[in-house]
Amino acid sequence: MPAPQTHYFEVEMALGGFSKQYTDVKMPVWAPGSYLVREFAKNVEGFTAKAGSEVLRTEKITKNTWRVFHPKAKDFTVRYRVYAFELSVRTSFIDAAHGYLNGTSVFMFPADGQQLPSTLTVQPAPGWNQVSTSLKPTGTPFTFSSASYDELADSPIEIGTQKVLTFEANGTPHTVAMFGNPKYDEARLLTDLKWVCEEAHRVVGQNPLDRYLFIIHNIDRGTGGLEHLFSTTLSVSRNAYSTESGYKGFLGLVAHEYFHLWNVKRIRPVALGPFNYDAENYTHMLWVSEGGTEYFSNLIVQRAGFVTPEGYLADLSNGIGRVENTPGNKQQAASESSFDAWIKYYRPNENSQNTGISYYDKGEVIGAVLDLMIINETKGQKSLDDVMRYLYDRYYKQLGRGFTDDEYQDAVAKVAGRRFDDFFRKNVYGTEILPYATALGYAGLTLTNTPFTTDAALGASVSTTGGKFTVANVLRDGSAWQGGLSVSDEILALNGARVTDDPNKLLAGQPVGTPVTLLVSRDGQMKEVTFPLMAGSTQRYRIEKLPNATAQQQAVFAKWLRTK
Repeated sequence: MPAPQTHYFEVEMALGGFSKQYTDVKMPVWAPGSYLVREFAKNVEGFTAKAGSEVLRTEKITKNTWRVFHPKAKDFTVRYRVYAFELSVRTSFIDAAHGYLNGTSVFMFPADGQQLPSTLTVQPAPGWNQVSTSLKPTGTPFTFSSASYDELADSPIEIGTQKVLTFEANGTPHTVAMFGNPKYDEARLLTDLKWVCEEAHRVVGQNPLDRYLFIIHNIDRGTGGLEHLFSTTLSVSRNAYSTESGYKGFLGLVAHEYFHLWNVKRIRPVALGPFNYDAENYTHMLWVSEGGTEYFSNLIVQRAGFVTPEGYLADLSNGIGRVENTPGNKQQAASESSFDAWIKYYRPNENSQNTGISYYDKGEVIGAVLDLMIINETKGQKSLDDVMRYLYDRYYKQLGRGFTDDEYQDAVAKVAGRRFDDFFRKNVYGTEILPYATALGYAGLTLTNTPFTTDAALGASVSTTGGKFTVANVLRDGSAWQGGLSVSDEILALNGARVTDDPNKLLAGQPVGTPVTLLVSRDGQMKEVTFPLMAGSTQRYRIEKLPNATAQQQAVFAKWLRTK
């Protein structure tokens, strides 16, 4: 990285012992944990190869594959540059302040040598003195080893002058690499990180770590996190630490990405490893891998004492609301949402809320319902924690592979002592409403839902950018949907009067059945749309305790939220 301000990493890859006439080298098209084909090869420039001083012939044969012809040499070197100017947890970035890279977007690998070990040497830009990665150091400065390409690709690297903090959790050294200039209480941060990590360990009860690294990018607007085998990268608003809600959100992100070191990186669907870096890796189980992780991360924060049981129930109520107030929940099953992540979740459009559901949101509430069903069925002896422990022992430790869809259901049945096939068929692979009342009732809880408002609603969101009032999306089966209002319509007038504010505000408080006439500009043509206003469909959900819970219900609740 001799000129970091130009946003380029320069890569030299030395390959030895390749006896064929040619070797194909590849760059992945996606980053594990982020289910979208991102075409990382688009950022590669200046690909060349040499054997000693001899320039070798190269040919690009697919979008992400370069063929190197070396008929007389077993050892050769490949060089190329990578443009890196996208600071997200799943891509790579370098500027005058720091460098960050994910292996899949910078490092290539020999097509038939994905399992080969490698040694990596990082040459920091002038003035940079820190290289933070979970790869194992070799003893030589800024030099690390990896057992395979998978390990190399799964070990992000932060390079610069970042602040490095350390703490220990469950007997394992943990490192925190802090980029940016956030205002935070260092002692509190390290204490709370330790507490979250140790609470996360208690779920599965086994520690697979000998080291762990948090890379934290403190920037203007945080974008989330991405999990790795021995590390995670978190993108956090630099102001998140200054408010209780922001700090709680940060700890929730920590818990989510940290719990992934079990769920996904070791307890995983069979499709998610070994990876095919050339194409999509399909699974129906992201509702477990991501939604289930979100469920456990919220429990971990609650169990660690950062959220009260009442606060947790309020958060879960909001989660149920996110699911049930999304029209696409009735159109797309959690399993289908998982499978179609590659073409839908990461590529949302104006109709996404009408046609699909987030496997994060749906998986979280499925996890809660399933957990309560297991606790009740076993009279408080077992929970979803035990399912994770079984999957860890059986598939990660004993068989060294992921689990299939059916094997996940078998694991639940083994722990619960009975099968829940109807539940999976209707509520995971189907779109029937989850049995919230039954499951929450096991814990002496009830779920109520009331209309967010009794007034009529337009059923469309409107963008007010640039002084124009443009329809951004239309809610399935709402007033605008039924009346023929379309996305991208510019609303000019309402009931004969020029629009000077968001029509949703202008229509607030109108009774159901009120007729409205909108003058819109559609593709440059004036059009009048008239329809009656319908009732809004958004519901407010609330979980409350029953006043006379039985002893068994109290036992289920205590097991669930660890209140005893």
